[in-house]
Amino acid sequence: MGDYFIKALACDEKLRVITSITTETIGEAQKRHGTWPTATAALGRTMTATMMMAAQEKGDKKVTVTVQGGGPIGAIVADANTEGQVRGYVTNPEVHFQLNAHGKLDVARAVGNTGFLSVVKDIGLRDNFIGRVPMTSGEIGDDFTYYFARSEQVPSAVGVGVLVSPDQSVKASGGFIVQVLPGAEDAVISRLEERLNTIPPISKLIDAGHSPEELLDDLFPDRDYKVLQKKPVAFHCGCSKEKFAGSIAGIGAKEIQAMIDEDGGAQITCQFCQTHYTFTADELRKLLPSH
Repeated sequence: MGDYFIKALACDEKLRVITSITTETIGEAQKRHGTWPTATAALGRTMTATMMMAAQEKGDKKVTVTVQGGGPIGAIVADANTEGQVRGYVTNPEVHFQLNAHGKLDVARAVGNTGFLSVVKDIGLRDNFIGRVPMTSGEIGDDFTYYFARSEQVPSAVGVGVLVSPDQSVKASGGFIVQVLPGAEDAVISRLEERLNTIPPISKLIDAGHSPEELLDDLFPDRDYKVLQKKPVAFHCGCSKEKFAGSIAGIGAKEIQAMIDEDGGAQITCQFCQTHYTFTADELRKLLPSH
């Protein structure tokens, strides 16, 4: 089986857990955007965390995350639905640095920590849920952990990791989210904290071949957990020529006519998946209000 996530309850149902493998998914994003290694790691961590955040929701919901840390990578945007479908992009994909003092890709330097992490949840209501917190580290996992505690008041631990091969392809990617549910005893939380302090980096576990089920065992060696759900994960973009036509129609007759007169048509590239859509002059004329 390819990429997938598992939802579970652990420690007498006092902890909510998601574990995931996203290696193929992030590999697809890397190929589409041509990201350099550090940018790949930043994008992959953000997409993985966003996918797991969306997986926590019920029904037909969508979560969009924007990371703007002030670093050279620019903004990172990712969105996902409850079915494990995720997409994302970075403003500047060609960002890479030497390994940091810990021998890891220097994601914090690329992302920065002077901006904000913003979350928009389309939960089927008239108004979307919007949360925004300051960046704390730029490492992404720590920033999502802070978001859950500050914006949603849910004590959480978020671990995300991406290993990039010398040829710039994605070697391993995935993550986990563990959240403390109401009524959890201090002993449960202390045991979790001890485990998180001793567990190897998530990307190394995945590189060693650990599945989402085995990641659960890594987190909870006593196997005090109950699996609730298992779903595939994939890079998915719902863009289409029809959707972009609707966007063009909404910009106004003057702008559309300028595209016809000055360029003889238009070419649009989807930021999320890099698919190109071409509109001829005749196609643009049909989008004019008089039509």
